[in-house]
Amino acid sequence: MKLFFREQLPLIFIYFFQLFVISFVYWLDGYRDVKMTLYASLLSSVLLIGYLAFRYMTNRSFYHRLEKPLISMEDFTNEAQQTPLADGLQQLLISQFRHYRADINNYKHKLNGHIQFINQWVHQMKTPLSVIHLMIQDEDEPRCIAIGDELDRLKKGLEMVLYTARLDTFEQDFYVETIHLETVIRSVTSNQKRLFIRKRVFPSIQIDGNLTITSDEKWLSFLLTQIITNAVRYTIEENRKIYFHSYKHGADTIVEIQDEGVGIPRSDLPRVFDPYFTGENGRNFQESTGMGLYLVKQICEKLGHRIEIESTVHQGTTVRIIF
Repeated sequence: MKLFFREQLPLIFIYFFQLFVISFVYWLDGYRDVKMTLYASLLSSVLLIGYLAFRYMTNRSFYHRLEKPLISMEDFTNEAQQTPLADGLQQLLISQFRHYRADINNYKHKLNGHIQFINQWVHQMKTPLSVIHLMIQDEDEPRCIAIGDELDRLKKGLEMVLYTARLDTFEQDFYVETIHLETVIRSVTSNQKRLFIRKRVFPSIQIDGNLTITSDEKWLSFLLTQIITNAVRYTIEENRKIYFHSYKHGADTIVEIQDEGVGIPRSDLPRVFDPYFTGENGRNFQESTGMGLYLVKQICEKLGHRIEIESTVHQGTTVRIIF
């Protein structure tokens, strides 16, 4: 109704203006019969009101559609309109909607093809990395050790690319099960032993062996790997430890990963989960990509977990995952 009156307001204004002008012209011509003038104005106003009422009734569904926002694109329906203008606009919107859906489907097809290519490329790159790793695993030369460290970095980079590409199709690669928290953490830390040895940082695991959680082990292992990698990377002093604690708080199971690294400045803490944000530490550590904690946050949300982070400069950082 409001939209209708806003549209017809210029017509109403022009009508009363021309009514005044005509009455004034008749008055200048010497016509002084006020009653007849009011009667003619009343008849004219009734005709205007009748026209506006007819106009509103014939376009009522059209105005309701314009005033009611769409909940989703599927809410767009092909409703028959009773007036040529409304029907013409409806047909135009339908044509535009068809082009829009065609473009969306085209972009989805291209995106799916791109994701499939990325997945295939990552898997193809893993093969030569594994072969090179097998070739040098029995060598103790410093050069071979350095090559092994770089292979680990390449492997982590490929995994990040793969999981980033799969994030939009998370529901298709998702399996929930009850798992032992200690088993997952020990498995992840064992896989990162080269990183711990290279940085001379050691894990200290204090997890209740009977503590279980409900999650997806593969995605959980990936996000724990990202947190551990950050913890070790930003621990610049040797012979430090990464502490793993767990406890129950009501219905929640909480695991804390605490390092003794450089810490995160207070001004950077609100943005650490933003994509590509590296902050002050990122300028000092060139390996920072700004994607690790972003992926951790996204995966936690999709798994139904919560993540919190606390940090003090020069003392360390604590990451808390709440199951």
